Amino acid sequence: MEEKKFEAVLTLIVPHIIRLIMERYSYDEITASKEFYVSKVYSLLEQEETKLWHFSPLTLFNMFAEEKSTGNFIIPEET
Repeated sequence: MEEKKFEAVLTLIVPHIIRLIMERYSYDEITASKEFYVSKVYSLLEQEETKLWHFSPLTLFNMFAEEKSTGNFIIPEET
């Protein structure tokens, strides 16, 4: 995927995930954003070759929530 298209995909996905984090953890937008941007899930999401961007925002949020509670997460296709 072209770099600009990949960036466009991220700009559509990430706000949805941050909104879900805000709702679940009662965080403000800044705190939710910081929490997500330092997560392993985001680290992999921003690497196009991992293909995590093809998951729904809800699936990515669930991966984030799993990481937050356990320190790790499972990528659904690897189960």
